[in-house]
Amino acid sequence: MSNKTDIYDTVTNKIIADLERGNLTWLQPWQAQHHAGHICRPLRASGEAYRGVNVLMLWASALEHGFNNPIWLTYKQASALNAHVKKGSEGSLVVYADSFTKNGTDENGTEVETAIPFMKAYTVFNAEQVNGLPSHFYEIPTTVNKENARFESVEKFFSATHAKIQHGGNEAFYSTSGDIVQMPPIETFLDSESYYATLAHEMTHWTRHETRLDRNLGGKRFADTGYAMEELVAEIGAAFLCADLGITPETREDHAAYIASWLKALRNDKRAIFTAASHAQKAADHLHGYQPKQGAF
Repeated sequence: MSNKTDIYDTVTNKIIADLERGNLTWLQPWQAQHHAGHICRPLRASGEAYRGVNVLMLWASALEHGFNNPIWLTYKQASALNAHVKKGSEGSLVVYADSFTKNGTDENGTEVETAIPFMKAYTVFNAEQVNGLPSHFYEIPTTVNKENARFESVEKFFSATHAKIQHGGNEAFYSTSGDIVQMPPIETFLDSESYYATLAHEMTHWTRHETRLDRNLGGKRFADTGYAMEELVAEIGAAFLCADLGITPETREDHAAYIASWLKALRNDKRAIFTAASHAQKAADHLHGYQPKQGAF
């Protein structure tokens, strides 16, 4: 990538192409009925999870190429482990924010240094594209918890936030005025995973409150770009949480209605998906922050 515009264009165009086909990039691993039986965030060679927009990019790449392994390495990292990337392998793009310092003067003529942010990209390879890695790189994680124990841990995760969650009716939503998450009874959902996935979506909205992340993307009506962006944040945030908690996100009935507004937002602003993913990551981090230290992500 020659410059930051190329990076924004490349990532945004991929998301747009998925949406135009009716596919939600952040749900594709589950939609494809992942062979490994367990979805997690993409992992660095160190085992550290990727964050933000890189999660979406690597999920999409894994699906496109049929990778089940969650671990990704640079060519240099593979070489350092005395392993080698298979000939002809196509790398996948990931990005990181950096900055450079520019010297100048302020309005008083005083010399100042200003940090100028920019986006950089580099290439990684899935562990399945690399021969000779230590054996643990090829071990695909599987779900080991019994269903009841798994949902008990998910319940504890959301309970730790002390959010006001009330049940009743047939709609799920977050009320900013009352600071309340409204959920239909769990019995009305197709299964427990659908309930908790919907709760993850609404709890991502819950983080927007002024006493928490104070996230205000503007827009109060369905067709507003700001409204669509907040929904996009909740969508991606819920996908991150579902991967962290080992549950399958639900394909919501309103997805089709939102696709047009998401396409409009992304076409108007090539940085929109980066912004949404960043807010989603902050929301997930905020919810993880309520957990006991040993259970934090």
